Order: sequence, then C-alpha cells, then structure tokens
Amino acid sequence: MTVFNIKRVDRLVALSVLGSMLMVWLVLTGFDAVRILLVQLGHVGKNGYTTSSALAYVLVTFPRRAYEMFGNAALIGGLLGLGGLAGTGELTALRAAGMSRLRIAGSAVGVVAVLIVGVVVMGETLAPWGDQQAQAMQLRTKTGSLGMGTSSGLWARDGASVINARGTSLKQRGGVGVVQLSDVRVFTFSPDGRLDRFIWARTAEHNGRQWVLHDVRITTLDAQGTHASVAAALPWQSSLDPQVLAQSVIQPQYLSMRDLRRNMDYLEGNGQSPGTYAVAFWGRALYPLNVLVLVLCAMPFAFGSLRSGGLGKRMFIGILLALGWYFLQQAMVNFGTVYGMPPLLANLLPALILVTAAWLYFRRRV
Repeated sequence: MTVFNIKRVDRLVALSVLGSMLMVWLVLTGFDAVRILLVQLGHVGKNGYTTSSALAYVLVTFPRRAYEMFGNAALIGGLLGLGGLAGTGELTALRAAGMSRLRIAGSAVGVVAVLIVGVVVMGETLAPWGDQQAQAMQLRTKTGSLGMGTSSGLWARDGASVINARGTSLKQRGGVGVVQLSDVRVFTFSPDGRLDRFIWARTAEHNGRQWVLHDVRITTLDAQGTHASVAAALPWQSSLDPQVLAQSVIQPQYLSMRDLRRNMDYLEGNGQSPGTYAVAFWGRALYPLNVLVLVLCAMPFAFGSLRSGGLGKRMFIGILLALGWYFLQQAMVNFGTVYGMPPLLANLLPALILVTAAWLYFRRRV
C-alpha cells in the first residue's frame, strides 16, 4: 500500500496556499465586519443602544462571519497561492520533477482540511452562541419590553402579563413569513402582584389581525380556589409585534447542528415538515465536504489560465468561481425544495457535480 508522505514540495505548496488563504480570509471577514459596524452605529441612541453595544454586536457575530467566509477564502486563497507558484515558474518545475497535478492539488487541499476542523468546531460552538447574544441585543434595540434567554426562550412584558415562549420560528405561508411561538406560557398578575391566571398553549400564531393560541390550557386562581379549562383555539389579545419578532428570530442557517436536529425532531413529532431546518442541517453537515471539493475543483485553473497574468486575474477568477458555486448550490437547494427532493440529496448534488468534473480532469491529466 502506498503511503502519502509529506515532502518539502508538499510543504512549499501548503505554505504558499496557507499564507494567501489567511490573508484573504482576514480581508473578507474584516470588510464584512466593518459593513455591519456601520449598520449598527445607525442604531446608537435607541433604547439605550450605545457605541459599545455596536462594537459588542460585531464582536459576538465575528465567529459566524468567519465561518461563512472560510469557503470563499479557501477558494480564492488556493488560487492565489498556486497562481503565485505558477507565475514564478515553480509550479512548472514541480511538474517537470514528476509531481502530478493531483498530488499538487492534494497538498493545497490538505492544508484547507486541517484548518476546516477548527472552523467547524467554531461554527458549532462560538458562532451559535454569538448569534444568540446578537439576537438579544437586537430585541433590546427594537423594543424595551422583550428579552431573549439562551435556554429559557423569549420573555416579554405585556401590560399586567408576563409571556414566555420556549421556541420561536419563522414559517413561510403564502409567500409571507409567519411567526410561530411554541410552548407558550402567559402569567397574568393582579395590581398587588398576585398571580390571577396562567395560560399554557402548545403554539401561538399571528393570523394578520390578532394572535391565536392553539391547544390551550387555562388555569384561573381566585378566592374559591383553582379552576381549569381547555380549548382547541383561543384568540389572544397581546401587544407583541409580529414584525419585530420576525426580525429577531435566528435564521436556521445560524443555528448549531444540535439545535437544528432538535427543531427537526419537534416538527416531525408533531406531523409537520422540517422544511428549512432540514435544508440548513444538511448544509451544515456537508459544509466541510463542499469546501474541500470546491478548492479541489478550482485547482485546474492554476495549471492553465493562471500561468500567465497577475494578481488581478487570479482574484477575478476566484471571485467568479465563488459566485458560480453559490448560485449553483442555491439553485439545487431551491430546485429540491420545490420538487420535493430529499434535503440531503439537494445539498449533495452540487458537490457530486464538481467531484465528477474534477475526476474527469485529473484522470486525463495526471
């Protein structure tokens, strides 16, 4: 059995790609952070939102932005690294010394594979935590009566009532986003602070005119004792703004795989389609594969069109490939959603197409 030994030429390729990739990653993430900071500075002065809060928002969302930008940075950085070797003639020398195209591409992909382990860990830990903190900041910016706990869900004060919803989700209905609260608890207090009524509902939705509670259990407390009743549906007079809630709901692609899996199990257990949660779950699960395949399939450009031309040409090709990959992936996922394709297959198809193209290239030109 042949063992893949790391040689000096592998380190040469890996270090060249690593340096370019880290530079591009820093630039892309930095530009995105500056853009978000400018947006957040526009909220300063609202409900006690300060410049420090804007800086904190950018800081806690930085891990997620770094996670999202890593794939583009790996693609563009790989092309810049190998393109630089091609421009100085070192790539030609490696080929003349008997190093195959596949071996050179493997050295470039290897350094990406090492880094992507840490990126995935960050995307499953720091990034979701940061987005939860950012969501709480956004809620405080839009209104002073809402709060979001990392484990206890949504809390809101509504007149004499305190509302707690363990889960919040945004569903598409008729092309319009509809906010749904799940595991809802409404505590109503008397003027002297005594609990008068407790309402529990499995879900709550806004129908465009008012909130409606579903699968409701009502408990009333008075001098005669405790009284309980149930209802399949009950109109709910609440001042909760569904538009504010819709803007505050964390998008599925920003959740960790564990949270996505929990939401999928909840929806499937209640006879509902996991929908966007399943698409986001498989997108996260296949993220390492997609990045590695994308970098591998971009390497043929270093052996051809990048031999001549400067930094601008390499950047242009890298950005073009990144955009092409993004649109291909979105088209496949949307196609699968419309025609009922399993989310795993819809997310896997773009990678399979690129793997086939790369296999045909390296098979003919090893």
